[in-house]
Amino acid sequence: MDDHLYVAAAMDGDREAFNQLVIAYQGLAYNVAYRMLGDADAAADATQEAFISAYRGLSRFRGGSFKAWLLRIVTNACYDRLRKRKRHPTFSLDAATNSDEGEWSKADDESPDDYLERQELGAIIQRGLETLPPDQRAVVVLSDIQGMRYNEIAETLGISLGTVKSRLSRGRRKLRDFMLEHAELLPTRYRLHSGAGGTAGRGLLLDAVRLWVDGKYD
Repeated sequence: MDDHLYVAAAMDGDREAFNQLVIAYQGLAYNVAYRMLGDADAAADATQEAFISAYRGLSRFRGGSFKAWLLRIVTNACYDRLRKRKRHPTFSLDAATNSDEGEWSKADDESPDDYLERQELGAIIQRGLETLPPDQRAVVVLSDIQGMRYNEIAETLGISLGTVKSRLSRGRRKLRDFMLEHAELLPTRYRLHSGAGGTAGRGLLLDAVRLWVDGKYD
């Protein structure tokens, strides 16, 4: 899909062209919002607001990556919502484990046990994400869950590469520590190594995130 052709057409008033951009990016936008906010309804509202803002603000798009431009609007919408929360929302582990978001649907070659394990990982990782400051949370979500490169993240968030690396390092460390502190919630294979710190602990975190996202077992 050539984003630039659709963006140019949308700028000329072609609503169907913008609808194609919505179709292409609505899943990504929602997933980022959900990981940032931890609430399905809030994520849906933030995603809708972001697309409306993007459509109304197309004249301010100056080229480059439309994906990065759109995700900046999405993350800003999430920042606004997080700032407006008067207190931290409660989080239900059962709700997260039984979530029917569809993003982490069962793969065709994935066994029921492997799928359940991945759902358990999803619950603990989401809880950990919600303990991070929003700026670190955004970088971890874009890097370790969405798989974006550092330069893409820098463009998306409007920050330097050095800031991306610094926030990612701090966010990963906090998320790793959270998972190690709540090792009893981890699936058995990760619980066995929960005492690992340093490089081993970081490896535990990244392996868990990779399994959660990809649904792949070595």
